Amino acid sequence: MTNTIDRRTLLRLAGASAGTAVLAGATLTGAAPAGAAGGAFRHGVASGDPLPDGVLLWTRLTPTDEAQPGSGVGPEAEVTWQVAADPDFATVVAQGALTTGPARDHTVKVAVTGLAPATTWWYRFGYAGAWSATGRTMTAPPADADIDRLRLGVVSCANWEAGYFSAYRNLADRGEVNLVVHLGDYLYEYGTGEFDAGGSVVRPVLPAHEVLTLADYRIRHALYKTDPDLQALHASVPWVITWDDHEVANDQWSGGAENHTPATEGDFADRVAAARQAYAEWMPVRTGADGAIYRRLRFGRLAELSMLDLRSYRSQQASGSAVDDPARTITGDAQMSWLKSGLAASTARWKLVGNPVMIARVDLATLPAWLLGPIGRLLGVPENGVVLNPDQWDGYNADRNELVDHLRATGTRDVVFLTGDIHTSWANEVTTRATGTATPAAVEFVVPSVTSDNVNDFLGLREGNALSVLGADLLRATNTHVRWTELDGHGYGVLEVTRQACRMDWYHLADRTRPGSASRWVAGWSVAAGSSTLRREAAPQA
Repeated sequence: MTNTIDRRTLLRLAGASAGTAVLAGATLTGAAPAGAAGGAFRHGVASGDPLPDGVLLWTRLTPTDEAQPGSGVGPEAEVTWQVAADPDFATVVAQGALTTGPARDHTVKVAVTGLAPATTWWYRFGYAGAWSATGRTMTAPPADADIDRLRLGVVSCANWEAGYFSAYRNLADRGEVNLVVHLGDYLYEYGTGEFDAGGSVVRPVLPAHEVLTLADYRIRHALYKTDPDLQALHASVPWVITWDDHEVANDQWSGGAENHTPATEGDFADRVAAARQAYAEWMPVRTGADGAIYRRLRFGRLAELSMLDLRSYRSQQASGSAVDDPARTITGDAQMSWLKSGLAASTARWKLVGNPVMIARVDLATLPAWLLGPIGRLLGVPENGVVLNPDQWDGYNADRNELVDHLRATGTRDVVFLTGDIHTSWANEVTTRATGTATPAAVEFVVPSVTSDNVNDFLGLREGNALSVLGADLLRATNTHVRWTELDGHGYGVLEVTRQACRMDWYHLADRTRPGSASRWVAGWSVAAGSSTLRREAAPQA
């Protein structure tokens, strides 16, 4: 018998619109704790990695004015938490308390268990007589549940200095998204003015210098979580997150990064350790005993989501014939084995892969120099004209061939890669040079940046200019497996998963530099169950 999930459960996180998901910071006493200007929970609340019986909850406490992020000072303090079946907390189903302090930058993470599956829940944190804002979350359905529909908001690449996070607010206001998938570059490591909005700083970062130390990374995470649009989306639905390179440094690999100079910036391993500690403290994400972030979540029989880590285990970027070297890897051997076996064994209809960097091939051999400039900056193409993307799967052909060949050999179908990093919008069919374009093994939907610069920004032109449009046409003509691409827009994607099809719709902002910018639908593409061929879709009905 089909288990239909109603409005109080998975299909729509019901009971309140996204506009009311972040309730006013009501307090028990009517006042914030003494000495806590802006309130004790000024960095908002968040949830993540939902399971059938539980979910991860997060907040950050500011117990005194001195206990600022990255300061390493402030008292140990006890924080209470509650989970309820209603937004008024008339029916509290789980509660507890824990102690936080400067050793973990006064952050709070609670792995709540014992909850009913496929259900909407409300949660909050308490300290010194005051409550945090109220967040709304959900538990996943049982692994064997028949789910009709799942809607995911898909985002990546949010650069503070390049604009406002209106994409997050627009996603929160939709009121229909069950889950947000963030594919990396949640924050950027640069100092102020080093990567902004086409040469203009919209709002300066803290700290003003490039982040290197544990205190630096904590301060940068804290800055991001003061953004009201980011707070709204975190509080409205659970997130499933992975990292890309800028959570540490640009073009990171297992032993270094393009944006790290040991002689002046210290040992890279120390920098990674600092970045990873701050990330674990400030993000609502589960990690393995060894700190591994690649993991898998299931949503009934409809979908299984595998989130990848394509930075921690990869070989250093290379070019020329080295990109075909089977000894080089983007995933690492253990993660590749986990990915292949998990996809082949999955009993879910759709096998979704959270993939930080683009897996589809990109042949740039016939593109003109004016386009190779900005495209090269996005793809990491060297200035010497080597026409490949060494930072993405193009730079690790052996791993891509191994994965695609495995999908074909095992008859694994209905695999959909969800990708960020490249700041632009793409709908791709996944092939190798050996398999050609006639029989793709999977499809890929690439979402644009929330704010980070795109082709028109690098060219200094308006969005949708003739050169960008021509560039997109040339990319498709050179790469027939690229069914659609748009090179200028900033925004987000909405993925709708049903038994019959998996559809991505792209929404772009009117102006990333303006707070409260509206968004518009620009394209929709889908793949039918049992097929790996993309088809264009009309705009969704209002």
